Amino acid sequence: MENLYNTDSRSGDIQKYIIHFIAIILMLVGLYGCYGMLKWITESKFERIESIRGSNITADMRERQLVCLARNIYFEAGNEPFEGKVAVAQVTINRANSGQFPEDLCRVVYQKNVIYERVICQFSWYCDRVAAARVIHQPVYEESMQVAKKVLLEGFRLPGLTEALYYHADYVNPGWRKERIAKIGRHIFYK
Repeated sequence: MENLYNTDSRSGDIQKYIIHFIAIILMLVGLYGCYGMLKWITESKFERIESIRGSNITADMRERQLVCLARNIYFEAGNEPFEGKVAVAQVTINRANSGQFPEDLCRVVYQKNVIYERVICQFSWYCDRVAAARVIHQPVYEESMQVAKKVLLEGFRLPGLTEALYYHADYVNPGWRKERIAKIGRHIFYK
């Protein structure tokens, strides 16, 4: 029995070399696997990184846009539900991005047109109540500002209004021949 467990030193050395060789191969396979995994992780992460285009808008300009948008939301949809406020903000931004209106949000909000010697504002509150257009209900204005930030800075949108450029209150009939998109709160929205 003694001979079964006693191996000569030569075969013991070969077994040690084989064990070391297998250990080295396993380490190399493991390192190669780690390398492959790290490469895959870094490549897939970098593929998902979007490049961010810079703009010429300064912090002061953005603040001015927020105030214009918040005022428009406040006076046009202050008593509307959240979605109604978002919808008014979205129409304002859609107009600025459309090429049919000024590109600047404040110029969209305060735009006036003269038609047959009559001044017409894009948003009625500006022409109708310009002298009285001051914030009275601070909590409603603060909510309007929150909506303006959500829509302008965070890109929050209502999916059904991506093409909306016009709206009016449901208690008036301007006789427009535009495609109706939605009714939210007391406003009807059109393309």
